[in-house]
Amino acid sequence: MLTVTPTNLPDVVILAPARHGDARGFFSESWSAAHMAAAGLHFDFVQDNHSFSTRKGTVRGLHFQAPPRAQDKLVRCGRGALYDVAVDIRRGSATYGQWTGVELSFENGLQLLVPAGFAHGFMTLTPDCEIIYKCTDIYAPQTEGAVAWDDPDIGIIWPQADAAILSDKDRAAAPLSALDSPFTYEARP
Repeated sequence: MLTVTPTNLPDVVILAPARHGDARGFFSESWSAAHMAAAGLHFDFVQDNHSFSTRKGTVRGLHFQAPPRAQDKLVRCGRGALYDVAVDIRRGSATYGQWTGVELSFENGLQLLVPAGFAHGFMTLTPDCEIIYKCTDIYAPQTEGAVAWDDPDIGIIWPQADAAILSDKDRAAAPLSALDSPFTYEARP
């Protein structure tokens, strides 16, 4: 069983796979092609990524891969907790430049489905945080792009913005206003 909850951004959804637990712990199908198809979600994932951040407040993003290597991502937290964000960067979209965010944790088991055409990033809320995500295309560094995580025109409300820890690459990302987006809005069937 899979519960799908829409967000304020069309196509970005929160998934809650069922957990079956008892005194020993729980069991959950973290991804099921059959459950996704039953929910009307069809993605061909080809790569799993596992990210580990030692320090609370670590920010990674806002990243994307441009066509022809654009990626849909299904993000979850394997240990700890993080604040996961998607920003619409599809030219012509009614929600261009808008964002949505959700806390993903080991405890809540939630996942965020971030389709191609959205920049993605997260901030760790705990030390020793693990992020696990499926992608529909392989990593292709020549197609990488980024938008500034703290762009005031987007206005993301990060839980610990004053304690953010960033890579030099993420610190140097330009604002959305400087992006010549490689994505154009197309209504999904």
